[in-house]
Amino acid sequence: MKEIENPIAEAPNIQNQIVDQFIAVRKRTEDICQPLQKEDYVVQPIDDVSPPKWHLAHTTWFFETFFLSEILPEYQKFDPDFNYLFNSYYESVGKRVLRTDRGNITRPGVDKIYAYRKYVDEHIVKALREETASQQLLEIIQLGLQHEMQHQELLLTDIKYILGHNPIFPVYDANCEIDRIPVNSNTDFIAVDQGIYEIGFHGSGFSFDNEWNRHKVYLHDFEISSQPVTFGEYIDFVEDGGYKNFKFWHSDGWAWVNQNKIAAPMFMYEQNGTWFRYTLSGYKPINPNDTLMHISFYEASAYAAWKDCRLPTEYEWEAASDLFAWGNCWEWTNSAYLPYPGFKTAAGAIGEYNGKFMINQMVLRGGSKASFTGHSRNSYRNFFHPHLQWQYAGLRLAK
Repeated sequence: MKEIENPIAEAPNIQNQIVDQFIAVRKRTEDICQPLQKEDYVVQPIDDVSPPKWHLAHTTWFFETFFLSEILPEYQKFDPDFNYLFNSYYESVGKRVLRTDRGNITRPGVDKIYAYRKYVDEHIVKALREETASQQLLEIIQLGLQHEMQHQELLLTDIKYILGHNPIFPVYDANCEIDRIPVNSNTDFIAVDQGIYEIGFHGSGFSFDNEWNRHKVYLHDFEISSQPVTFGEYIDFVEDGGYKNFKFWHSDGWAWVNQNKIAAPMFMYEQNGTWFRYTLSGYKPINPNDTLMHISFYEASAYAAWKDCRLPTEYEWEAASDLFAWGNCWEWTNSAYLPYPGFKTAAGAIGEYNGKFMINQMVLRGGSKASFTGHSRNSYRNFFHPHLQWQYAGLRLAK
């Protein structure tokens, strides 16, 4: 897949520049799906994984609902049922299919969804070239592009889950390198002095509202690893009985391990003394120097305890982020996903994008190789429930 630059360009008149960027982002989503067979488009093995067809339609619905319907009063929606089928969680927009039932949407078919994308894209390109959009609507286009980038990463993770739970472990793309990211073997700890640090987005360009407002925090002296944990390091934990010793686990994490019979990260399998894992390029022996991926917060915290260390807070991670390389995998932090000082939920449906999820989730930082090029930044706050493994998530130690 060809990578392209972050589409939110800084320019006096972004409306004259955004068309090509819009087309490129939309094309990349379809490029991600190109290796799939039609049967792959509709599978939903678990509640958290959405069918690829749904991603294609939902990202299109976002632009149709929040941009076209606002800028073109005469616009005719492609299909009136799509608002119900492909709304994700926007209560203010209307009723929707439950997330758990997205795999039941066998119709409309894949071909109709691609026709939907083409129809909406043509109207948006025409509108951007011929109409005078308000700054607010241009910001919605920007948000829609960033939203689609997020879904591109979710597409890859969901496709991996779908194919990785197929009994024959089919190959998505033999040349895909997203899963195989070695790290420098010379790992050490970087000392960071106590003091007051500024946290949150600053500078130009796009940012989500959960990165606002920039504010000061006091941090005590701490040390943070120069590298994320590798598969080889984590296998030592597994083989030392880490999943059988309650002392390393939070109570909820220990219950999760036992109730679900968890014995290793997702996609990892031990066969006759050799560890293998499923990757998008196939089922292969593990390279111990590759960056660890597909662990839950519970596993990250337990490993850190086994190493007599801890996870960094998201503030520590951001304050130290200029001192180490990051971006191989999302990195769990020991911070709950909560609003920054002064955070306010935006009015209307767009206000449902982030704020209402600030409960019972943990923050990840850094981005992964599945992230859109240029989409990550050191203030970016990803967030998931602590038991989830299917994202490209690993950890970095602190003490």
